[in-house]
Amino acid sequence: MDIRPGRSRNPYELTDETPVYVISVAAQLSGLHPQTLRQYDRLGLVSPDRTAGRGRRYSARDIELLRTVQQLSQDEGINLAGIKRIIELENQVAALQARVAELSAAVEGAAMAMQQREAQVHASYRRDLVPYQDVQQASALVVWRPKRGE
Repeated sequence: MDIRPGRSRNPYELTDETPVYVISVAAQLSGLHPQTLRQYDRLGLVSPDRTAGRGRRYSARDIELLRTVQQLSQDEGINLAGIKRIIELENQVAALQARVAELSAAVEGAAMAMQQREAQVHASYRRDLVPYQDVQQASALVVWRPKRGE
């Protein structure tokens, strides 16, 4: 979901996370029986939003997750406990990726601020001063001899 500071989100805008489908429609869209959807909800595999009257409302993302659960169960032979663990780990990975992106942005912002501050410090130097650099004294002796005829 893209919510930027200073921008209000349209409350009527439909996203992948907007809960709009009743259980019968969600069952049709996912190709599953409504009882299967109820079972997945009880097990915590796919937990749709609830209306005030406690009716289930599924989002497009929930429908996609239902299809994924069915595919893992039927095609891959993974049991429901394994599927639940896979979903938890995928959610954890997504959260960690979001956190890494957030921290990367913070580091970039801090680096830019540091560069700006460094530029300000360099701009504040007095121009009549010459930086002093300690020159190491070498013990080698160099003799220059001009070429004859030049």
